[in-house]
Amino acid sequence: MAAQPIIKLHDGNLMPQLGLGVWKASNQDATAAVKTAIETGYRHIDTAAIYKNEEGVGEAIAANLVPREELFITTKLWNDDQLNAPQALETSLKKLQTDYVDLYLIHWPQPQQGNYVEAWKALLKLKEEGLAKSVGVCNFPLAHLQKLKDETGIFPVVNQIELHPLMQQRQLHSWNATHNIATESWSPLAQGGEGVFDQPLIQKLADKYDKTPAQIVIRWHLDNGLIVIPKSVTPKRIRENFDVFDFKLEKEELAEVTKLDKEHRLGPDPEKGL
Repeated sequence: MAAQPIIKLHDGNLMPQLGLGVWKASNQDATAAVKTAIETGYRHIDTAAIYKNEEGVGEAIAANLVPREELFITTKLWNDDQLNAPQALETSLKKLQTDYVDLYLIHWPQPQQGNYVEAWKALLKLKEEGLAKSVGVCNFPLAHLQKLKDETGIFPVVNQIELHPLMQQRQLHSWNATHNIATESWSPLAQGGEGVFDQPLIQKLADKYDKTPAQIVIRWHLDNGLIVIPKSVTPKRIRENFDVFDFKLEKEELAEVTKLDKEHRLGPDPEKGL
């Protein structure tokens, strides 16, 4: 098995840099996908309460293909539960058939609700209790991240944001890095690669390295120090997405991909809320 890169979070915990995302997968598909991923060598699985497939992921965890402590499981607190984090996590843990998650994230800031600081305080308590080994956020612009720090003295270990070659969020990525917050990319392949995989540059790199366009884009994330969670339920793709540790993009090639940035957001704007 290829040695997969590991990121050290600012709380000292270790997180595999490449994981499997299960957004939009049914419970049945999620179970099969996670089992395939674990057999392939993945150790990091990313789900969320709102995906409605934690039970499916839980079935795969319960299959004990590897010891639980070798896995890194992420789930997320949904917007309606921001004032109800302990109960929400308890529900998630039951579904996931585990005593703890490795990373618990606030899914969206929802600034108009005004509850994200309270939610963050609750997550810090859940970390103290050992129910979440690490805690972080998704989709937080820097003003909201700063507010968490101002109110509690503690930054999240991870900020999971929409990030792909068409929406590179370089300013936020850089700000996160300056404050020791790891940046994690969701929709890393721009939801199936539309407008990315057919770029002449991506095609050229795929030919050069004898890799698929998806593998080139995943490698681009890794080489930029990003944590990346490509979603797939197809065994062939799950395996392909993991076969990215035998090459690296050159500095000049990373710089070329930078030019593809169009600030083209596929998901919601976090400032506006859902």
